[in-house]
Amino acid sequence: MIAVVHHPAYVAPAPARSQYQWNKNGLVRDLLLELGGALTWHEPEAMPRDWLEAVHDPEYVAEVTEARVPPHKERRIGFPVTAAVARRAAMVPGGTYLAARLALELGFAANTAGGSHHALADTGAGFCVFNDLAVAAVRLTEEGTARRVLIVDCDVHQGDGTAALTAGRADIATYSIHAEKNFPVRKARSTVDVALADGTGDAEYLETLADTLVPLLDGFAPDLVLYQAGVDPLAGDRLGRLGLSHDGLVARDRWIGGQMAARGVPLASALGGGYGIDALEVSRRHVASILALGEATAKQPLQR
Repeated sequence: MIAVVHHPAYVAPAPARSQYQWNKNGLVRDLLLELGGALTWHEPEAMPRDWLEAVHDPEYVAEVTEARVPPHKERRIGFPVTAAVARRAAMVPGGTYLAARLALELGFAANTAGGSHHALADTGAGFCVFNDLAVAAVRLTEEGTARRVLIVDCDVHQGDGTAALTAGRADIATYSIHAEKNFPVRKARSTVDVALADGTGDAEYLETLADTLVPLLDGFAPDLVLYQAGVDPLAGDRLGRLGLSHDGLVARDRWIGGQMAARGVPLASALGGGYGIDALEVSRRHVASILALGEATAKQPLQR
C-alpha cells in the first residue's frame, strides 16, 4: 500500500495568462484512483500561517493569503495569484508536511503536488508560490519531529529557493542535480550541487547521482528525506535540457527509494516539475515516479 496525500484544492482553476498546466494534479489523482486498493488516501490541512512565516517574509505571506501579490511578483511566479491559487499555495506545504509525517510512520508517502523549489523569502518564482519543501523541513526540525532532514532535488532545474531558504542550518541539508544551463540563470548554493551538461543520458546520470548522493547520505545521516521528484529530466520535456528516457526516470526513482529503504530512512516525495503539450503524458510520468518509489521502499522494512 502506498500512502498518497491529496486535497481538492490542489486542482485550482487556471488563472488567466497562465502557462502552467493546472489540470496536472487532477490527472495524477485520477490515474492513481484507477489503481484502487493499492493506495491509501490522506487529506492535508493548510499550513498554518506562522509556519509559512517561519520561512517566508510575513509581508509576502500576507500578499499571497490576501490575493494581492504585486504584478512584478506575479510575473516572476508566472501566473496571477487569485483567491483559489492562494488557498492552494497554503494547502500544498501542508500536504508535503503530512507526507513527511506519514513517511515517518510507514516508510514512504507521496504528495500529489509540491516541489515548489524556486520560491524565495519575499517572492515566488518559476510557477512556485510558497516553498513547501523548505517550509515542511523547517517545521519538522523546529518541532522536533525530525532531527536532520535532507532535501533531495532531482528536478531538471536547480532548487535555488530551497537552498537559499535553508542555508546555514545544521539540521537541514540540500542536494540538487540539475541541468547546468537551465533556469534559474543565477544558481544558489546547495549543500551539494551537481550541474549536468545538456543531453546527459541515463547511464551518466545514474552513475553521477550515486557518486554524489551516497557520500552526502553517509556524512549527513538524515532521519528523513524530502524528495523533489521532478520528471522534467526526460528527453524532450518542454522545459528540460537533459536526455533521460522513461526507463531512466523509473530507474532513478527505484534507486532513490531503494537507497532509503536499505538505510531505514523515511522518504516523502513531492511532485516537482514535468512539462509538455500533452498533460496526460506528463501526468503518467508523475504516476510512474510515485509507483517506482512506492515499490522500491516496500521491498525492505524500515530498520529503526
